[in-house]
Amino acid sequence: MFELLGIAPQALFGQLLLGLINGSFYAMLSLGLAVIFGMLNIINFTHGAQYMMGAFVAWMLLHYLGVGYWWALALAPVIVGITGVVVERLLISRLYHLDHLYGLLLTFGLALIIQGLFRNYYGVSGLPYSIPAILTGGYNLGFMFLPVYRAWVVVASLIVCLATWLVIEKTRLGAYLRAAVENPTLVGAFGVNVPRMITLTYGFGVGLAALAGVLAAPIYTVNPNMGADLIIVVFAVVVIGGMGSILGSILTGFGLGIVEGLTKVFYPEGSAVVIFVIMAIVLLVKPAGLFGRTA
Repeated sequence: MFELLGIAPQALFGQLLLGLINGSFYAMLSLGLAVIFGMLNIINFTHGAQYMMGAFVAWMLLHYLGVGYWWALALAPVIVGITGVVVERLLISRLYHLDHLYGLLLTFGLALIIQGLFRNYYGVSGLPYSIPAILTGGYNLGFMFLPVYRAWVVVASLIVCLATWLVIEKTRLGAYLRAAVENPTLVGAFGVNVPRMITLTYGFGVGLAALAGVLAAPIYTVNPNMGADLIIVVFAVVVIGGMGSILGSILTGFGLGIVEGLTKVFYPEGSAVVIFVIMAIVLLVKPAGLFGRTA
């Protein structure tokens, strides 16, 4: 087989696939962060822990109740989203009129508590979660081997991200959400229950994180640190795309995943920092982010 740029095609396209898979998780998690920040103006540092909770709920549904992967895709985001609704009503709702720093500190503390509880009960070695039978195996494309489950993760992430963008940008509900960010008093005057909308929006953003956790469970071992290892990178993705930008989060998430994968091929030593280098450059050139709006 011929080489591309001095790299074997199997290695190049294998890393591109890995980058696209990472980008799928970056996009879904940063999308949830963008939805929460855009509506609540809260920097939700608990997002990584909620992603981890989604994976653990899927594992618990399977091992304690015998509920399989496909039901877990529907149930885990709802269960974790409900916990998010409770947190928003009891704690986060008290911080809306305060500086962003208070919300960051609260959610960071919650993330440490959640992670510590799971680590204390389940340890840190990781728990396996098997791929559903229908998604096992793969296809030999000649230039690379394509695992079915990894292809499913990319497709599912694209569908979820596109559907979320369409709802927020093209529907009446999305118009209410955007209007409530700008002028909640006016929207409330039209009979819309703005506090309930805010609560449900937070629950939806948390549910997106949990859904990403379920998708990740068969690829990575389910362990309490899986969210902590990812959330810093996801925050960098959000900053690059623009805080609160839905489209920016999606495009930047997938794009940076591919960039990270290519960096692992051509300069492996820089793969761990390439996203942060890009973030620094973007902030110097456009502080609001690639798709963000200046105040």
